[in-house]
Amino acid sequence: MTGHDPDPRVRRGVLYGLGAYGIWGLVPLFWPLVKRAGALEILANRIVWSLLVAVILSFVFLPRGWFGRLASRRSLLLLGLAAAAISVNWGVYIWGVNNGHVVETALGYYINPLLSILVGVIFLGERMPVMQWVAVGIAAVAVVVLTIDYGHPPWIALALAVSFASYGVLKKQINAGAIETLTVESAFLVLPALAYLIHLQLVGRLTFGHLGWAHSLLLVSGGLVTVVPLLFFAAAATRVPLSTIGLLQYMTPTFQFLLGVLLFHESMSTGRWVGFGLVWVALAVLTASVFARANANRKARDVVPEPV
Repeated sequence: MTGHDPDPRVRRGVLYGLGAYGIWGLVPLFWPLVKRAGALEILANRIVWSLLVAVILSFVFLPRGWFGRLASRRSLLLLGLAAAAISVNWGVYIWGVNNGHVVETALGYYINPLLSILVGVIFLGERMPVMQWVAVGIAAVAVVVLTIDYGHPPWIALALAVSFASYGVLKKQINAGAIETLTVESAFLVLPALAYLIHLQLVGRLTFGHLGWAHSLLLVSGGLVTVVPLLFFAAAATRVPLSTIGLLQYMTPTFQFLLGVLLFHESMSTGRWVGFGLVWVALAVLTASVFARANANRKARDVVPEPV
């Protein structure tokens, strides 16, 4: 192997990231299939079946006593916060997709790489070059333009960006594998989810088991739709820097944006095109900055000192 070969751990992380973001980019095709359940019931089912899948995976792939490594107060607190962040993300996203806001959900995930880097600066002490500050500034202007066009801040986009960036930085602080962290996160959420499903059954509004086997099977498969990309993301987040995670994420909102405009025929006013255009410019500046910095670091590593 040469000095230019990437670290195998990082290379695997990039592949995991591509898998996660590719699946997430196509998820808007799935949630409308269970739209009759409503966003909260879909979310509750998603949590319950995700935990079941995660528990099965933990029995198959994890050694005995794995939970002991996560039993510290700090780890459980971080995982509890991560569970709260991802549940907000899931719920907002499902509601947005099933209520005709696929393009705005795409905006949230376009903003997220910029916000992830900003979070890395604030909470992880990472350094942000001047050009990345410029990118963040352009994105802020884009949000202002879109706020004017929508007549209100793009709350769906902002909620998705903030919740997922928070989830990413929390996962970065936990030195544990994807399956164990996902299992604990799902366990934190399962009791409220079950309570809500029981409430729906008692008031006669539960759709699971009442709208045919196909509908119920789709709700169950929401566990796989959730677990597979989250496992990929968790594996990527522990192997590559947050800046790389942000770069990989571009494919998700691009798929979502194309689906929203071309398949779901959501309207794009002039103001929205301008706002999205500014976001794309910000991402181009960010990408150029990240690659320039990576090239500079690689050249510095390749310099061989002359013998004294």
